[in-house]
Amino acid sequence: MSIFSRRRFLAASAAAGIAVSQPARLWARDANERVAIGFISCGGRARQLMEQFKKTNLCDIVAVCDPDPERIAAAKEIAPDANTFSDLRKLIEDPTIDAVVVATCNHWHCLAAIWAMEAGKHVYVEKPLSHTQWEGVQTVAAAERYNKICQIGTQQRSDPMQAEIKKFLHEEKALGEITAAKVNRYGIRGSIGKRDTPMEIPAGLDYDLWLGPAQNQPIMRKNLHYDWHWDWNTGSGEMGNWGVHVLDDVRNNIFQDKVKLPKKIFGGGGRVLWNDAGQTPNVHFTYFDTGDIPVVIGLSNLPSEPGSKKPTKHLGPDSGYVAVCEGGTYHGQRGKGIAMDNEGKVVREFKGNSGNVLHMKNFCEAVIANDPSMLNADIEVGNDSTGWCNLANVAFRAGTQMSVEQAREVEHPLWQQTMTEMEQHLDVYSKKLSDKEIKMSPMMELSDDGTTFIGEGADAANVFLKREYRKGFEVPELAATATTSTTE
Repeated sequence: MSIFSRRRFLAASAAAGIAVSQPARLWARDANERVAIGFISCGGRARQLMEQFKKTNLCDIVAVCDPDPERIAAAKEIAPDANTFSDLRKLIEDPTIDAVVVATCNHWHCLAAIWAMEAGKHVYVEKPLSHTQWEGVQTVAAAERYNKICQIGTQQRSDPMQAEIKKFLHEEKALGEITAAKVNRYGIRGSIGKRDTPMEIPAGLDYDLWLGPAQNQPIMRKNLHYDWHWDWNTGSGEMGNWGVHVLDDVRNNIFQDKVKLPKKIFGGGGRVLWNDAGQTPNVHFTYFDTGDIPVVIGLSNLPSEPGSKKPTKHLGPDSGYVAVCEGGTYHGQRGKGIAMDNEGKVVREFKGNSGNVLHMKNFCEAVIANDPSMLNADIEVGNDSTGWCNLANVAFRAGTQMSVEQAREVEHPLWQQTMTEMEQHLDVYSKKLSDKEIKMSPMMELSDDGTTFIGEGADAANVFLKREYRKGFEVPELAATATTSTTE
C-alpha cells in the first residue's frame, strides 16, 4: 500500500466514523509502505535515477513525464508499468503519487518543485537547485509553506565517508587548522557546434512545455538535449553542472554548513577556441571571500594541449577539492580521499561509495517517516551550495575585459597559483588572460542576507539574480528578498 493510499484510507475511515488504530506518527513506517514516485523528465540523468530509486526497494515508479515522446519510450523500458504524461502539471495532479523526482533542464527545477509541493507532493530535485538565486529562495520557502520533504540531488552527502572526513578534519584535527580550500573541475568537453540557421524543433516534441520558464529564443547549437547546459537561457554551465558537487563538498566537509554564502566574490573566465553556439565559460575561476577560510575554484573544459585526453596540470584532484591545513593537505573527490602531511607522506586514505542509491533511500525513508530532519541534503542546504555556483556565474556575466593586474591584486597564494595555472593553460593555445574573450568582475560584496550585491559592480550583477519568466511559467514569489525590488 502506498503512503498516499494509506493516508486516504485513514482519512476516509475517520470520516465514516470507523475506529482505526493509528500509530504515534501518521506515516509510521511498516513493512508494506512504499513511496509512489512520479518522474518529471525522462532524459539520461532521470533514467539513471530511476535505476537507483528502484534499488532502494522502498518505492514504485508509478508515472513518468516528458515533453519528448522518444524519451518517455526509453523510460518505459525501466518502468514498464508507469503511467505516462507529456505535461508535468497533469502528473502533479495525480492523487496517487506521493513524491516526484525533478530531473529536467536546470531552468525548470524550481518551478516544477514548487508546483509539486503546492499540490501536496514531496520532491527530490536534481542539482543545481536553481537557475537563479532568487528562485532558489522561493523553493526553500515553498518547502516550508507546504510542509514538504524536499531533497537536492547532491548524492555524495549520503556517502558515509563524509562523516569520517569531518571527524578527521574537525574533531581529531589530524592536520591542524584548515587555512584555505582549492576547488577543481577540470573535465574535458568539446564544441557544441553552431548552425547557420536556427534548429527546427523535432516533430512530436511539445516545445512550449520544454521551454517552460525560459525565453523562446532561436537555438543555434547542433543538439537540443544535454547541450542546453551551455546556454544561459536554460543552463548554468560547468559551474552549475559539476561545480555544485565539489563546492557542496567544501561547504559540507570544510565549513560543516556553517558558511551559507561567501561575503565577497571575485572572478571571471571565458569561452575560448570553440567559436560555437555556447555561451557559458569553458575556463572559469573564482575567489570566494567567506570572512574565514578563503576558497578558490578553477574550472576548465579544455585538454592540457590540443589533441590530448588529459586535463591541464593543477593542484588537487581533477574534480574535487583540497583542504589546505597547517599540518598538511586533504585531497577529496567523489568516493575517495587522501590526507598527506607537509612532506607529502600519506597520513590516511578514505574510501566511499559516492552516495548513489543511499541518497535515494534517505529521501524515501524521510518521506515515509514524514520527517525532513532525516534528510542528508535538504532544500536549504541545496540552495546554499547552488548559490556559490550562481554567484560565480554572475561574476563572469557581470564582468568586463579582464585586467591581469587587477586579478593579481588578490594576494592569497592559492589564488595566485590558480592565475598562474590558467595563464600557462591558455598559453598552450596562444591565448592570454588579457584577451577580449576573458571577462572578470570587480571584487563584489553581498548583502548580509546574501540576496543582492551592494557596492562596486552591484548594478551590473544584480540583473542576473532573477530572470524574466515566460508568461504562464512564472516562479511565484513566496519569500520577499532585496532582489525583488531591484528587478521589478
